Amino acid sequence: MASKSTFERMKRVRATVEKYRERRRKLKEAGDYAGLARLPRDASPTRIRNMCALTGRTRGVYRKLKISRIKLRELALEGKIPGMRKASW
Repeated sequence: MASKSTFERMKRVRATVEKYRERRRKLKEAGDYAGLARLPRDASPTRIRNMCALTGRTRGVYRKLKISRIKLRELALEGKIPGMRKASW
């Protein structure tokens, strides 16, 4: 599981992205790339990592459910995800 500090850092990055969203949009429309460079690094939306809500895994995360592929499979096999079951043909 990811450390608590990782979750907190991502929360802080999301807040910073939201804070500077409108300012970034205006600077991009104006073509002022020097102004964009003066903004904090965490103001860029590409700094946000998708993380599994259960384990903190950053790879193989389904955006719709916000859980990793491994946990998705475990929960599906336990029957905890409605409408999802193991395929057989």
